[in-house]
Amino acid sequence: MRAYLARVDAVLVQAVIAAALSFAHLHDLASAAGQAGWKAWAYPVSVDLLLVAAWKRLRSGTSKAVGWCWFVVALAASLGANVATAGLLDLTDVPDWLRILVAGWPAVAFLGGTLLAHTAPAPETASAPAEPAVAVSVPDAPETAGAAVAPEPEPEAPALHVPAALVNHARKLADDHHARTGSPIDPEALRARLGVPAPLADAIASRL
Repeated sequence: MRAYLARVDAVLVQAVIAAALSFAHLHDLASAAGQAGWKAWAYPVSVDLLLVAAWKRLRSGTSKAVGWCWFVVALAASLGANVATAGLLDLTDVPDWLRILVAGWPAVAFLGGTLLAHTAPAPETASAPAEPAVAVSVPDAPETAGAAVAPEPEPEAPALHVPAALVNHARKLADDHHARTGSPIDPEALRARLGVPAPLADAIASRL
């Protein structure tokens, strides 16, 4: 446990020292480029916050391209300030291109921070699970062993059309036959008297 705490303390001390040196270099460069007062102190804070935001995006595992892009930009700004203040650049006579870079950094940092804060991966649309197909089984008609199959009924013959005049004439013949014999006329006698086929005679007899 003590070894772990000692290792953690060493890492924290190293991180604090590195951050302080980088912070001071960024402040000195911004001050030399014409950013006086609180503005010179705001530059290192802006660079470090952008570096931390980019690293956090990389650790989250989402939108790594955006995270790597702004991580490299912030790291280049930090390393550039460290190298520039190491004696390679005359801080009393800063070139114009460096002044332009320092003056334009706030807009770049604002853009990077906004993209890192609000750029999120498109949510994955969960596809609705397909409903299982339900097989509908139609039961077969039960087989009746040994059952007799009922014959289909024969279609009925169409009813014969009997003219009303023919029915009236047949009624007169039937009345005359009943008056002479005292019994109703039968279809055979009616057919003989009318001279019509048997089916038509039966149809006429049914209407008398």
